[in-house]
Amino acid sequence: MLEKNVVSNDMVDEYDFSNGVRGKHHKTFREGYSVNIYHADGTQTIKEFAPEPDMVKLEPDVRDYFPDSESANAALRGLISLIPEKSSAAE
Repeated sequence: MLEKNVVSNDMVDEYDFSNGVRGKHHKTFREGYSVNIYHADGTQTIKEFAPEPDMVKLEPDVRDYFPDSESANAALRGLISLIPEKSSAAE
């Protein structure tokens, strides 16, 4: 009989985050970042990641109310429905 690998979502004792700093890299991440990918054949690829141009950053106090894109978009659509239509002169 074959054994099944059991995946656990629990952290193991070897992980020590006692000296971790929350948000340590957030400013760098907002500006873009790169990842070094090491291949089995010894070569290396550097992958550059730029922030999405239409990405919206929510401040922590706002994020408490909108934990995901769906909730933020639903609230904003509700507000948009209250705004009068744009006139062509305003554009």
